[in-house]
Amino acid sequence: MPDRLSPLDASFLYMEQPTTAMHVGGVMTFLPPEDGSEFDVDAFVRLVGSRLSLVPRYRQRVREVPGRLALPVWVDDPDFDLSYHIRRSALPAGGSDDALRELVGRLLSRRLDRDRPLWECYVVEGVSGGRFALVTKTHHAMVDGMASMDIGTLLLDRTPEPREVPEQEWTPRRPPSRVELAASAVLDNLRRPRGAVDAAARAVADVRAAATKVGRTVAGVAEAARGAPLAGAPFDALNRPIGEQRRYGMARTSLAEHRAARKVHCQGGPGTVNDVVLAVVCGALRYWLMTRGAPLVADTTVRAMVPVSLRARRGPAADGRAGGSGGNHISAYFVDLPVGLDEPAARLHRIAAQMEAQKRGGREAAPTALVGLAGLVTPQLHSLGARLTSKLSSRLFNVLVTHVPGPPRPLYAMGARLEDLYPVVPLAQGQAVGIGVTSYHGSVCYGLTADRDAMPDVDVLAEAMNTSLAELLAP
Repeated sequence: MPDRLSPLDASFLYMEQPTTAMHVGGVMTFLPPEDGSEFDVDAFVRLVGSRLSLVPRYRQRVREVPGRLALPVWVDDPDFDLSYHIRRSALPAGGSDDALRELVGRLLSRRLDRDRPLWECYVVEGVSGGRFALVTKTHHAMVDGMASMDIGTLLLDRTPEPREVPEQEWTPRRPPSRVELAASAVLDNLRRPRGAVDAAARAVADVRAAATKVGRTVAGVAEAARGAPLAGAPFDALNRPIGEQRRYGMARTSLAEHRAARKVHCQGGPGTVNDVVLAVVCGALRYWLMTRGAPLVADTTVRAMVPVSLRARRGPAADGRAGGSGGNHISAYFVDLPVGLDEPAARLHRIAAQMEAQKRGGREAAPTALVGLAGLVTPQLHSLGARLTSKLSSRLFNVLVTHVPGPPRPLYAMGARLEDLYPVVPLAQGQAVGIGVTSYHGSVCYGLTADRDAMPDVDVLAEAMNTSLAELLAP
């Protein structure tokens, strides 16, 4: 039987529009190899190729089912070309961090080719200080944030010397024919009575049934936000029409300082490092909104959607490999960031109390409700529900903030030590910026994906992260 996308994974395909590319990824900067040699890009490409057996999805592409009788399937790409997916680039002379961020913004603006495996990796040479960078893009339909982090570490090593990976010859499986795809879809529908009913509804074009299902979608979306009060009016600075082009911001902070802030302010009460991260974002947003002249009063809040991974609850992959079979296993909390409060400690306490209340109440949004799939089984309605949810996103939340713990020890690529690891998150319609956070080897790296026109000052917000953290540590 074909390897069919899950409803949640398929939703990320259907959400994608010209202005809302749905890829995640990372920006990794590396120090020069410790032995003084130059980084061998060609050898690195060969190394990645030899390890693709660890992530078979990277050689597969999405194929639609004729007539959209069922969700799309993953099939081996018989024309897989590694040189297409791993590309070389270089910065202008000097290789400043500003130039790197500008390049990253341009790379993130381009959507992935649906006719090929949904990932790309750019080797960026000429970064200042003899460094280089890797910029990765992977479609959200393939992985959630946690899985993409695991897959990233598969391409790196814990020591300067690359580990040995057994050679495995790869022969693509014959792609299913249109008849086979249609037949498997019919069988899947017969195994699910509701699917058969939906297929019949499609056949007679029952508009009333479709309208009912869309209504259920809206109800499911509203239910997803039940863990917090209804979102306030969208901020003009954060929620506005966006285009196809992107900017990227980066901020590196200290994990030890995040832990110190938690120890100072959360003794004897609720509070985690993740809550400190949200408080840092809250303080930075407060400063940035003030530079924009936004009116802030004591009860002004910014609603953040905070995705959480369900993988830890389900345990490691059965084969013991990072990432397992990929796919998305996510849920979310909705948290009101109190940007109107002057006192940094008060902001942290307010956030920690909200997170604790939602955890105790089991109030995270179910994955199906999160993407507006309540009652949606057919691909046509599935697509409609996903796009509807994307359009409604600014009414549910003002900004996405996702925190994925990264490796605590140094990692290497062909002898070059990984210096920083900044995440890339996608933008939904009406969202001017998305904030990804990753911890790595004593650092906490903030990566900000922003619309180029709506947020020309994304670097102001990025730089405010360190200022916000310092405020939490001030005596």
